[in-house]
This record gives sequence, structure tokens and C-alpha cells, in this order.
Amino acid sequence: MRIEHIALQVNDPDAVAEWYVRHLGMKVVRHVGGPSRTWFLGDDDSHTLIEIYHNPAAPLPDYAAMDPLLLHIAFSADDLEAERARLIAAGCAPVGEVGSTPAGDQLCMLRDPWGLAIQLARRAAPLR
Repeated sequence: MRIEHIALQVNDPDAVAEWYVRHLGMKVVRHVGGPSRTWFLGDDDSHTLIEIYHNPAAPLPDYAAMDPLLLHIAFSADDLEAERARLIAAGCAPVGEVGSTPAGDQLCMLRDPWGLAIQLARRAAPLR
């Protein structure tokens, strides 16, 4: 077995999906439409999928109020400073600066325009 996707309940799935495609390099794998306006977005090889949807029967999480260490989506990047600046220009809010771990990984945290935490990571040793 492998993870198929992780789902995120958001208020405006169309806007979130469009922003993730435009600014994070995701691609649309499937768009269901209908009342939930569901989008399945994939990374460059569509190995990892994110479902962006809105179900009025479920509460909307307050992502902006959550500590980024509770929930974040991590993206690998070669130049964290440049990507951080680019994403801030695209509407992200910075959460601290670029930092390093004892293992030599470089990490930084941002919030997308809807408050969901995004982590940028440059690993000293790739995870896969």
C-alpha cells in the first residue's frame, strides 16, 4: 500500500488549486467539480497528491491559527532564499527565516494566502 492523497478542506478550492498550480508547480490530475469543487493536484510525477475541496457539511479548519508544526505541506527546493522571496511576492506570509537543522537540512516556513503552512526544505541527504 501507499498513500494516495491527503485532503484539505478549504473555503475556496478553485482559488487554492489555481494558486498551488501557478506558484508551487503542482499540476491538475483530476477536477471533479460539483458542489465540493474538488481538485486533485500532483507533484511533478504525480506520485504525491493533494485533494483540495469544500464540503459545507464539515467545519473549515482554521489553518492560520494552527502551529505550523501541527500541519504543513513540505516542498523540496534547491534555493530556499530565492523560493521564499518568490512565494512571499506571490502572497505567502513568512514564518521566521531560513534555518538549519543539526543534520544539515535547510528549512523555512511560510503561510499560503489562506493561512495553511508551507515548508520549504533542502535536505542534506535526500529522503528518497
